[in-house]
Amino acid sequence: MVKPGVTTQEIDRAVCRFIRSQGAEPSFLNYNGYPASVCISVNDEVIHGIPGKRVLREGDIVSVDVGAYIGGYHGDCAATYACGKISEEAQRLIDVTRQSFFEGIKYAREGGRLSDVSHAIEEYVEGNGFSVVREYVGHGIGRNMHESPEVPNFGIAGHGPKLLRGMTLAVEPMVNAGTAAIRQMPDGWTVKTRDGKYAAHYENTILITSDEPELLTVPAP
Repeated sequence: MVKPGVTTQEIDRAVCRFIRSQGAEPSFLNYNGYPASVCISVNDEVIHGIPGKRVLREGDIVSVDVGAYIGGYHGDCAATYACGKISEEAQRLIDVTRQSFFEGIKYAREGGRLSDVSHAIEEYVEGNGFSVVREYVGHGIGRNMHESPEVPNFGIAGHGPKLLRGMTLAVEPMVNAGTAAIRQMPDGWTVKTRDGKYAAHYENTILITSDEPELLTVPAP
């Protein structure tokens, strides 16, 4: 549905219908007062964009963040998509953000440290000339939408909680094309880049195992 002429509200309603058609409920709807089922953040919006009458245009990049609750547990995932033809630099931002997640979870193994994941994400993002948002982080997830521990996308390797088999984590790099600085909008939810440059977001819920982590959610490519 991410194409020119579609409103963010239309995407939100379609996602809500699909989640409920599967016997689940949207995790985000009414969460701490959030008024929609999906967070849709466009261009310089980093996260928590509220769906509405905004019409998507050719060249936009659109981050779609979805949570679903079923069988007593939450799942959380996000990805950034091109709306029609976008610039090469915007596509590179999307690609680096997505790959930074996979660089990070190479270290998401039983016995490792949480900051090993965080450090790998930061190193990959900054090595490609982009910036990692500091104020917002990933999180534990399970019976509650947000649980301990926090999962930063930056840090020094070898620190933080030890990763244990059975942990479920939402790992979610939030990456800015310019500086890491952000600003909170008056609606109390939407977060934008301070310099007005584009931002991208990628997230999956993962399970720590004795071997490679299992991806419990996988956004469409």
